[in-house]
Amino acid sequence: MVAFLRRNVVRPLLSLCLALALGLSLSLTACSSASSLSGNYVDDTVSVAHSLLSTITIAQDDPSRQEAETQASSLIKDYVARYRPRRDVNGLGSFTTMQTALNSLAAHYSAYANRPLPDTLRARLEKELKMAESGAVRGA
Repeated sequence: MVAFLRRNVVRPLLSLCLALALGLSLSLTACSSASSLSGNYVDDTVSVAHSLLSTITIAQDDPSRQEAETQASSLIKDYVARYRPRRDVNGLGSFTTMQTALNSLAAHYSAYANRPLPDTLRARLEKELKMAESGAVRGA
C-alpha cells in the first residue's frame, strides 16, 4: 500500500511542486532584469541613439572600445526586446528606422567583432540614428 501511494500520489505531487518552483524562479528572474531602459519610448530611443552614436565614434585602437561594443550589443538586445512586441510603437517610422540601424550594427558586431566599422556603415548609422531620434521626439 505504501509503495502504491508513493508511486501514484507522492511522485506526481513532488513533480508538480518542483515544476511550480522552477516556473516561479524563472518568472522572478525575468522580472528582475537590470535594464537601463525606462519604458518611455521617446526617452529610450533618444538615450539608445546617443549611446550608440558615441560608441561608433570610438577609435579602433582605444582600449575601451571592446567593452563599449559589448555594452552596445546588450543595449540593442534590450531595446529591441522591449519595443518590437509593442504594437503602438513598432508601426512608427522612427522605430522602423531605429530597428534598421540596430540590426546593421548588431550584425557587424556579431560577424566582424574584431574589424573596424566601415566608414560607409558608420555614416549610414549616424544618419539613421539621428533620423530615428528626431522622429521619436516628433512622435512619428
